[in-house]
Amino acid sequence: MGPLDALGHLLNLFLPALLLAAIAAALAKLVWRRQLGGIGWRRLATPAAAACAVVTLAGLVILGRDGRMATYAAMVVACALTLWWRGFGPGRG
Repeated sequence: MGPLDALGHLLNLFLPALLLAAIAAALAKLVWRRQLGGIGWRRLATPAAAACAVVTLAGLVILGRDGRMATYAAMVVACALTLWWRGFGPGRG
């Protein structure tokens, strides 16, 4: 496997995590316009993407391969909890 193949594999590994965080942060800002008006999209999406990436790696290590439905379910939960923490919880500051 060459360097471009390795880069492609890494991008494909983390792309679902990044897209989930980006879409979820945008939808959260759309649905809760007033409550999240003072918080920037990037401030919501960055920690959510990091949490999703950690869950992706944990799923790969624990389950032995990526793309398992349990990993995706855990990724959704981690993303939702992170968005709540940054948007409404103690991490809002």
